[in-house]
Amino acid sequence: MNKSELISALSKKEGLTEKQASDTVNLIFKNFNEELKKGNRIEIRGFGSFVVRDYGAYTGRNPKTGGVIEVSPKKLPFFKVGKELKERVNSGK
Repeated sequence: MNKSELISALSKKEGLTEKQASDTVNLIFKNFNEELKKGNRIEIRGFGSFVVRDYGAYTGRNPKTGGVIEVSPKKLPFFKVGKELKERVNSGK
């Protein structure tokens, strides 16, 4: 499912216009982005949690040339699946 399919599903299930559903989904994603930028954790019970992980600098290789390159430190979002979602997926329900 992509973002537009999520908007359509929300619109149909809740009886919203496409605009209302789009605004709702965009508001949720915007707030997720803002919280992750601040370094905060987002937890949705029964689904999972999002955190930002710090990765240090390291020496890598350019796959095209084989040359050595320095990769700078970075922060990346990480999703950890919740126990209930994992069980639902594995049980096929």
